[in-house]
Amino acid sequence: MNVTILGNNSALPAFGRHPTCQAVELSSEIILIDCGEGTQVQMQRYGIKWRRVHHILISHMHGDHYFGLPGLLNSMSLQGRKDELHIYGPQQLEPIVDAMMHAGGHQFEFPLHFHTLPDGAGVISDGTYFKISCFPVQHRIPCHGFVIEQKNARRRLLIDQCEAYGIPKTFYGPLKLGEDYVAPDGTVVPNELVTAESLPPRRYAYSADTLFSDSYLPYIQNADVLYHESTYLHADVEKAVARFHSTSMQAAQMAKMANAGQLLLGHFSSKYKDITPFQEEARTIFENAMATIEGTTYPV
Repeated sequence: MNVTILGNNSALPAFGRHPTCQAVELSSEIILIDCGEGTQVQMQRYGIKWRRVHHILISHMHGDHYFGLPGLLNSMSLQGRKDELHIYGPQQLEPIVDAMMHAGGHQFEFPLHFHTLPDGAGVISDGTYFKISCFPVQHRIPCHGFVIEQKNARRRLLIDQCEAYGIPKTFYGPLKLGEDYVAPDGTVVPNELVTAESLPPRRYAYSADTLFSDSYLPYIQNADVLYHESTYLHADVEKAVARFHSTSMQAAQMAKMANAGQLLLGHFSSKYKDITPFQEEARTIFENAMATIEGTTYPV
């Protein structure tokens, strides 16, 4: 699993330091998290193929998190998309998109499914290779964070054992799916002798915009990577509280309490010209913290 920070169009000064929009890549699938103004431009710039996007998650109804969605959907339709697309977001989102398309006399040429996020926490998509959950955070309006869990459906091969039992490489695929091997002489090699359980699933947690609070701590516990907003440096903690945002040190404290593997900082206020202090402050509490940079891909 990899996370690419798309941000918004950096030509827009007000949003240039607001890398909220992200593309989470899982094998052949890409999940978009939030879709601010300029997202489709950023996708093209950083090589994110919209044809691989089948799920879009919208955390809340502030413009820097969804203003780019109607344009992206319209472009998908005009460019011949046929595959279905699932959008998960607040209940106000669907009528806004519908009204914009209706006003322009447009209709989508592909199946589009809107899913309203629950008031609380819950699983919103559960497939063969990944699961998506949401959880409420503390913001000025209803807002959700997300956890994406990549499933390892296939078993791990024990290559030495496979070779010892004379299993041909052409059968490695069925072994990963749990099948036993039957040799030409009829001898059965049980799958558990030549494979092992798959690795634990990787978990990526996205905090969205939130006041520092332990209310969502249970949902992000033990995340391999936690993206947490850090709009302000800690010297401006009063502004953070007043505007329902967090500071870099608060994000680091949350990562420490959650026992996260790594912390990615983002959603920096445009008032700051240098994001280096965000990383420096966070590392005084949580060493494995990084200030995210637009266009950079981070492994999970």
